[in-house]
Amino acid sequence: MSIPIVPNLLRDHLSVLAHSDERIDGRGQWEGRLLEVEHSILPRAEGSARVRMGDTIVLAGVKFQIMQPYPDRPNQGGLMCSAEVRPVAGRNWEAGPPSPESIELGRVVDRGIRESGCIDVDSLCIIPGEKAWQVILDLFAVSDDGNLFDAFALAGIVALRNATVPAERFEVGDDYPLGVSKSPIMCSYHKVGGRFVYDADSREELGGDERIHITLGDDDNVHSLQKGLKGIFTTDEFQEIMDNARKRTKEIREVIDSL
Repeated sequence: MSIPIVPNLLRDHLSVLAHSDERIDGRGQWEGRLLEVEHSILPRAEGSARVRMGDTIVLAGVKFQIMQPYPDRPNQGGLMCSAEVRPVAGRNWEAGPPSPESIELGRVVDRGIRESGCIDVDSLCIIPGEKAWQVILDLFAVSDDGNLFDAFALAGIVALRNATVPAERFEVGDDYPLGVSKSPIMCSYHKVGGRFVYDADSREELGGDERIHITLGDDDNVHSLQKGLKGIFTTDEFQEIMDNARKRTKEIREVIDSL
């Protein structure tokens, strides 16, 4: 098996930087990249958002369709989330069917939103057992420079918060805003150079080790916790990560509340 020379050289460089408490782009260990958030930017979507974190840029769009409720949940609608990353986002992505990485992106984002209970699926019911709204959240990467997880999760919740249920178009009543009661925010951490950092860019992802994704609610409740790749973390590391996640999610929530 061939040895990936460039990633190994990168790992060595990242390790040297970490020992000096530095990162490859000059940020501090817990410092995120410049964040830009916009909503209602896709005219054909019922709700949409654009998020930029450094050079990572993603779009989120919300649309609705009428579904027949599942037999075991006759009074509930549904939520479906999918992520799409095409070669336009970066040279490491290929054309074709969804890759395992893009499937994981969609599932992790979906879990954080779904488990928060921010959407009352009972309120999506139109006629019990016959008709209900299905909320479809589509995520698309324009540019991938690392940490698509956080960018997708943030774009998704902003798009949902600004979505309108198109009842008039489906002839089932008047349009109304989609009810979103909470704002779950995801924070992702990557082990780089032997320590965890927040909001890893693409070079840190390439030369890093395991990662962890935490979605916290308005009251700091943990709605999802996902570990990726191989490796372990200590109790002290996890506590440090959680402390930073609580602080950072509050800051991000203030940004989206001000939109």
